[in-house]
Amino acid sequence: MQATAMAESRYVREVPWREGGIPLRVLPAAGVFGGNASGKSNLLEIMNDMSALILGSFQFGRPGGPIPRRHFLLDERSAAEPTRYEIDLVLDGVLHNYGFEVSNERVVEEWAYRYPHGRSALLFHRLEADVRLGAAARPKGRAAVGILRPNALYLSTAAYVDHPALLPLFEWFGQNLLLADVDTRPFRQALTTHMIDDEKYRTAILELLHAADLGISDARRIEPDPVQRERIRMAVRILRGDEEPGEAREHIDTAEVMSGISLTHPGAGGDVEMDSDDESIGTLVWFGLIGPVLNVLESGSVLLADELGASLHPALVRELLRMFQDPDRNPRCAQIIFNSHDPGLLGEGTGERLLGRDQIWFTEKTGDGATRLRPLTDAAPRRTEAISKRYLEGWYGATPILIPGGFDNAAKLVATDVG
Repeated sequence: MQATAMAESRYVREVPWREGGIPLRVLPAAGVFGGNASGKSNLLEIMNDMSALILGSFQFGRPGGPIPRRHFLLDERSAAEPTRYEIDLVLDGVLHNYGFEVSNERVVEEWAYRYPHGRSALLFHRLEADVRLGAAARPKGRAAVGILRPNALYLSTAAYVDHPALLPLFEWFGQNLLLADVDTRPFRQALTTHMIDDEKYRTAILELLHAADLGISDARRIEPDPVQRERIRMAVRILRGDEEPGEAREHIDTAEVMSGISLTHPGAGGDVEMDSDDESIGTLVWFGLIGPVLNVLESGSVLLADELGASLHPALVRELLRMFQDPDRNPRCAQIIFNSHDPGLLGEGTGERLLGRDQIWFTEKTGDGATRLRPLTDAAPRRTEAISKRYLEGWYGATPILIPGGFDNAAKLVATDVG
């Protein structure tokens, strides 16, 4: 997420990307807004898919098996077209470019370059089974070629043989693009539960529980039985990409994970410990966010947050975003990419903007049902523009076109049947 000329200067971070070069100007947050079914969640899921393919295609893929990927379901022709993923990232002060194209059965193309002095240096380039190697660690590169499968990524395979130039790139995906959505909530709650016994994190977890005004004064881990303990550990491993999800997801749910934690509330007669069944959904959602948020702030990695405001008060969401935007609270430039339906995050024309103008993106459906992603900066908004108000008025598009008659007709049909 690079800053543009419309950046709010207080949110911009400078990151070195090559020796002797001018630093990149990057942003710690990006918010995606749009109507229901406009593709906001798909955008984050596709990023997560990329990470999952890299981490698991060699270790968990089976010879001759299919490659899990998403294609556009509203156009049958897209199933026959390869899916392309590409990302630019900075590792240890050096810009890297990595990408691949996959079909249902094989890797069509894959490449990785680095830019230590501003010019591209080949790490590898693959076309089908033909792999061209760069100068770095060629013996390890050839060893990876020797065990490469058509349905496995070369980066995933090279990590298996500990290729020194490619292992850091592979490991970046193990720490980044962590998806926080409704399906991963039990796994994220398991991570927070797992962290609470570590004094390094315990105080911070309690601070965030208390700061959210949930009426929680303490939390303690309840030692689960051996089966529950193993499932909590499995949930943490799955969340971190260390284990194939498979059927394991079916055996891990919120109630089971949260049975391993007790949250204390001060009552009229003293402290009262409550089970997860007695907690609000908002409390459980916040608990499941705390572990991942602390992890990414510590490591300077990237969190993908789907429906960030769901079941959370807007004031709490704003403070969470301020944690990422504030360089004092986020010194390692961790990043959050989120989607939301809360127009209040867009800001009015006066007062401090929570999101800069170049941190706001919109999704909208095209005529064939596909998703179009575009930045607010395309509309060249003024610094003092009331973005929230104009968004709701449809100035930027990306709002649903509702049909009032449909609501009226449905209500009348039901009323008629009742009469």
